Amino acid sequence: MAHVAKWKHDELEELTKLITENKVVGIAQIGGIPAPQMQKMRSNLRGNVTIRSSKNSLIYLAISNAEGKNKGISELKDYVDGQAAIIATQMNPFKLFGQLRQTRTTAPAKGGEIASIDIEVKAGDTPFKPGPIVGELQKVGIPAQIKEGKVVIKSDKVLVNKGDKIPRDVAQMLTRLEIFPIKLGITLNAVFEDGNLFKPDVLDIDIDQFRLKIHQASFNALTLALETAWVNKQTVTPLITKAHQAAFGLAVELGIINKETVKHIIAKTHRAMLALASKSKDAVDDDLKKMLT
Repeated sequence: MAHVAKWKHDELEELTKLITENKVVGIAQIGGIPAPQMQKMRSNLRGNVTIRSSKNSLIYLAISNAEGKNKGISELKDYVDGQAAIIATQMNPFKLFGQLRQTRTTAPAKGGEIASIDIEVKAGDTPFKPGPIVGELQKVGIPAQIKEGKVVIKSDKVLVNKGDKIPRDVAQMLTRLEIFPIKLGITLNAVFEDGNLFKPDVLDIDIDQFRLKIHQASFNALTLALETAWVNKQTVTPLITKAHQAAFGLAVELGIINKETVKHIIAKTHRAMLALASKSKDAVDDDLKKMLT
């Protein structure tokens, strides 16, 4: 039997413990993130999220070991690829995805990277003084010119389309323009919680918009319930208020006198009297005429 190093046993044990002792476990891609940025991301997540990188083979075995306790978690093995890491937390998957997105940062392109978005320069002033720079800008496809003693970009221009490789000379010019097109961040491949596997396309939602939609749906449901007089603990108070207002209005309209309606009925009658008197001013006394003026 081949000898297995003790550190591998210890590492496997730690990884398995991390997976089984946390409510939410994910597999993330951390390749290509420079050490300083990675350290900053870990610092921002510390206290809420644990990130543990290891050999993919050990991560794979740890997930297999955890299957007995976390039924279904072995699905995560399909997402262990590249420079992978385990992400473990107690927060829900959607909040985790949002936190990871907030840690993303930008970096200058060096050339050779694949553009994750269309890389575009906008029309307007540049930080350059007139000189050979105009030709250098034009050489990489940027429509530059000198205008009123300034180097300006004449119009918006997409230099690299999404999915294309960023040329080295374009990358250098983007850096000089202080355009940093490279997005650095921890990429979540998949997350497991309570028997359910979540992928990024499900987790990538606008929380504020989602809350707004829930609020609007709740308001619409309450409006419908009030309209149909559906009684429950949320509607009973406004329904009673609505019924009271309707009964009160009807009582005033019909002249039903009680301690609540009497002042309103007198005021209504008084207004009606003034309206009638205003049509026959010559037939009223002086006191009433004063009231009409």
